[in-house]
Amino acid sequence: MTDRTILTSIENSVATVTLNRPKLHNAFDDGMIAALTDALADLGRDPGVRCVVLRGAGKSFCAGGDLAWMRRMAGYSRDENLADARALSELMHVLDTLVKPTIAVVQGA
Repeated sequence: MTDRTILTSIENSVATVTLNRPKLHNAFDDGMIAALTDALADLGRDPGVRCVVLRGAGKSFCAGGDLAWMRRMAGYSRDENLADARALSELMHVLDTLVKPTIAVVQGA
């Protein structure tokens, strides 16, 4: 098993991006947000990729925010909270403006 929170593969011009924290139902934390942002930005620039499939490993596509990460954030300074919010905002912006058609394969609760 890998410890990477995002797995990416490309086959026949289709990129598959898998959220890979199945024990935590693929809940987001700062590391996963950064990795997913980077992966999507890279795929958006890749001329060999024609579309992106986003999926989650395990029973659930994504449970939202990781509770342990949220508890850590409670102790962040104002600047740390702003940086954290900007990182999530950047992920959503990259996903929203991705120039490749994107399909989400959603399962679970």
